[in-house]
Amino acid sequence: MIFDRIHQFNFPTTIRFGAGAVKELAAYLQNNHLKAPLIVTDPTIAQLPFFKRIIEDLGNKGISVEIFSDIHKNPVKSDVYKGTDAWDQTQRDSVIGIGGGAALDVARAIVLRVNHREDLFKYDDLIGGDIYVTNDVPYFITIPTTSGTGSEVGRSAIIADDETHQKKILFSPKLMAKIVFADPELTIDLPPFITAATGMDALTHNMEAYLAKNFHPMCDGIALEGISLIKDALETATNRPDLVSRSKMLLASMMGAIAFQKGLGVVHSLAHPLSSLLDTHHGLANAVNIPYGMRFNIEGFEDRFQKIARALELKDETGEAVVKYLFDLNSKVNIPHKLSDIGVRNEHIETLADLAFADFAHPNNPKPVSREDFKALYLSAL
Repeated sequence: MIFDRIHQFNFPTTIRFGAGAVKELAAYLQNNHLKAPLIVTDPTIAQLPFFKRIIEDLGNKGISVEIFSDIHKNPVKSDVYKGTDAWDQTQRDSVIGIGGGAALDVARAIVLRVNHREDLFKYDDLIGGDIYVTNDVPYFITIPTTSGTGSEVGRSAIIADDETHQKKILFSPKLMAKIVFADPELTIDLPPFITAATGMDALTHNMEAYLAKNFHPMCDGIALEGISLIKDALETATNRPDLVSRSKMLLASMMGAIAFQKGLGVVHSLAHPLSSLLDTHHGLANAVNIPYGMRFNIEGFEDRFQKIARALELKDETGEAVVKYLFDLNSKVNIPHKLSDIGVRNEHIETLADLAFADFAHPNNPKPVSREDFKALYLSAL
């Protein structure tokens, strides 16, 4: 595939993919009569040169921009409420999410809240709240700047409660972006740690989606191709980044997000409590936990691990070979092997096990996971 030109494909969101795709944003807004977008991003991206160039280009084209960037790295409900206040006070006509998973989740939740003003968590999909998403939503555009969550092609947002730290899922097909501008050039200057952590997040999405117990053979195929792309690209994108490796990672990230509509599993349920309790970067939490979670899933699913091993082009087509590959890949991209290296202590284990068992992801794991299983997994990774 040629990565130095722009391609268009739909799945079902229209995706403009390729180097320079973001330069089409202003013309797209003009063609759709959108003159006053609320741009949602995070505090770091708001200060970066590429973001300032985007804002300058929009201003030069007569587009009135309001920027909202007051969000946490693990988004909470109050972020969404503050962003909705910015919408109300500045009379916007559309929402553009620019960033990684946090910014895009907050942007999507604001899109929901604009015309759905009951308590945000009434719309939690885990309690059937999606049936209340009945009103129109603003025009929504996404621009990813990392290759991890794939939120740009998603239809849900994960937002935590400010007090309990429990994560909720806001879901509706209405929350899909109208168009994605997926420009790998925006990811070129990501620091190695963010590249590695978000890349391992994308790998976790693809692997867990492939193993998830629900029936969705199309997602299975997408997940295996995503795994293959990450095998080709993550180490290079982290340590010697170039356009080809960044492009492959951006594609694999979107593939993971499409595939995990089939479900996730034990690794995400291990990771989510680390983010909510200890404010651990979500990708890092997945990266450290994935070898242990994958090892837990091997027994009874050897045939699935054989196909993962083939996608990774491993000599030994076994689950243990996949686990060894994951530990080795973490080493190559400078991610630690132990939870103790990222701030987890013995006194955290009981609370983490409670939160993991209450998490929404593991019911789709290929095998059941008990609270004691979670405790044992945390202890083995500690």
